Amino acid sequence: MSTPHNRAENGDFAKTVLMPGDPLRAKFIAETFLENPRLVTDVRGMLGYTGHYQGRPVSVMGSGMGMPSIGIYSYELYSRYGVENIIRIGSAGSYTATAKLFDVLLATGAYSESNYALTQSGDSTPIQQPSAALNEALRQSAARQDIPLIEGIIHSSDVFYRETGNETPTYWEKLRDEKGCLAVEMESFALFHNAAVLGKNAACLLTISDSFVSPEITTAEQRQTSFTAMMKVALGAVL
Repeated sequence: MSTPHNRAENGDFAKTVLMPGDPLRAKFIAETFLENPRLVTDVRGMLGYTGHYQGRPVSVMGSGMGMPSIGIYSYELYSRYGVENIIRIGSAGSYTATAKLFDVLLATGAYSESNYALTQSGDSTPIQQPSAALNEALRQSAARQDIPLIEGIIHSSDVFYRETGNETPTYWEKLRDEKGCLAVEMESFALFHNAAVLGKNAACLLTISDSFVSPEITTAEQRQTSFTAMMKVALGAVL
């Protein structure tokens, strides 16, 4: 059952899909961690693979950047391909000194100014929620592997390059202090909403790749291949 965005057929995807933004990160995960991975879609260069992890079927597919992109791919995976669980594994910019470079963050909610949910289903709720059961599976996976997690609300933004002027406090300080947002990314609000609308499960693990409170930053290569703690936690949840 191919779609305009996905050439896979029925049964090509496992019930659980790991979804990084970068399709090359999906390729790295498939080739590094999965047994006998096979490419099931490459439409528009958005690579998707299915294989096994410790004997369990699992898929990994890129989402692209931003809510419209993950909105399309996740909706089709849920509604056309029988996927039950999507775990976003992405990068984020920290809003606080407590979330440092390479720390792994489990999202307990995604706040956004986006109109995605309102436009998609008339939902005006500003914070979309992940699946409690899937989050608990990720916590247990992290505990088994002695990988520490930070937990909290994240900010899902529609804008990467934001014109801010000289406002004081800054927009991100307001989001941190008033909304409790620990970090920013660009996809999870839409993913969580799609899961809620379709009666499916979604979660989000993020690795801190840069910071608004520190000059440190990761390279493109590190973001593609070095966020292995997050990948291991997500894969462990499949078990």
